[in-house]
Amino acid sequence: MRYGTPGSFFRDFTDERITVGDVALRVRYGGDGPAVLLLHGHPRTAATWHRVAPLLVDAGYTVICPDLRGYGASSKPPTTHDHAPYSKRAMAADMSRLLGRLGHKDAAVVGHDRGSYVAFRMAMDTPHLVSRLAVLDSVPIGEALRACLEILVG
Repeated sequence: MRYGTPGSFFRDFTDERITVGDVALRVRYGGDGPAVLLLHGHPRTAATWHRVAPLLVDAGYTVICPDLRGYGASSKPPTTHDHAPYSKRAMAADMSRLLGRLGHKDAAVVGHDRGSYVAFRMAMDTPHLVSRLAVLDSVPIGEALRACLEILVG
């Protein structure tokens, strides 16, 4: 078991920026074994996983903790009228490319909050890359949007 400040939890991890398509992602990764991709929620970063990641490494997994585009030390590209650069599809494509850049053919993907939507989108767009899927604290987006519309319209 490892103890210390959040920064020290990633002490045995590689911490670098990796270019995937049109963005560079800050990624912490380490371990040896099947890959587990951990995706944070809003307004957090990969530091969300500072207690979980070392335990997974100790259990025999390779753990990959990126800051999603627009968050933390990852690129923040300008948006467009349709917000496509920040769509869950764009972020899921980043994660698919990241797995390839790190040499993994697939991964168990875990997403929290907004990261859960990215994980789900990745599973829908590239199911061959997602060996397992876990979505945590994921609000059904259709229900949330309907509730917002009811509040706005009345």
